[in-house]
Formats: sequence, structure tokens, C-alpha cells
Amino acid sequence: MLCYMFIFTSFHCYSSNSFDWCSLLTTEIFTIVWILDNIMLSVAYDRSSAPKHCRVSGWLQTDSEIVAEKMFLLTEFTYDLQKSNAQTYKVESSASNLVDIIRLDFTSNHGSTSHTCIYRLRVHGREPSPVPALETQS
Repeated sequence: MLCYMFIFTSFHCYSSNSFDWCSLLTTEIFTIVWILDNIMLSVAYDRSSAPKHCRVSGWLQTDSEIVAEKMFLLTEFTYDLQKSNAQTYKVESSASNLVDIIRLDFTSNHGSTSHTCIYRLRVHGREPSPVPALETQS
């Protein structure tokens, strides 16, 4: 079993306080945890642009169209400015489906009316177990 870590984005700001962002993974995985990083309090004078209420969804790509019925919720969380700047969120075991596309939605931030910034989003997961080959008799 291989474990994967995908790192997305290294500081992007979006011109609203709600946004959705999608990415195609390089391989199919079962997601295990998400880590959302934001700027540390020691180097920021204003962290109101940090995302607050977030939802992560995923699906397995079967064609080039994004079909909402294929998408399922992996986790929902609230980024807390009073905690560490790198916060980990576990995927519920019932939502541990195979995905190769992920989507992050944030519906609010910590007060900025002009923009929301994401510093880094990391996803950790494992690849599916290979199906053993069936032996044939000759």
C-alpha cells in the first residue's frame, strides 16, 4: 500500500468570501486527511482573509463532464484562527470513496469583505489495493 500526499496551491487569494476550487489528482486514492494551512499569527497583521467554513468533495472521473450526482462529501470543517496555522481534518470513514478529482468550497472567511486567501491545501491518502491475478489451470 502506497501513501500519497498531494500539495495544492502556495498562496492564492480569491476576490470573494466564497469560492470553489477543483483539481485532478495524478492517481486515484482513498483520501484519509486534509490539511489546510494559513499564514502564522506571528507574521500576519490581519488574518481576516482566512477561509472559515469549508467543504471538501470528491469524485472519480469517468468522463470529461463534471456531473454533480457523482460528487460526494468527504468532509466539512471550520478553520479556527485560535488553533495552529496548519489544521488537520479527517475524512469520515463512511465517505472514504475512491477519488481522482477533489473540490474545495469555502462559503465564508474570518471577516474580509474583499478576498479570501488559501496558503496551502494538502491531501493525504492511500491507493487502492491491487486486485490479485487469478491463477488459471492449464
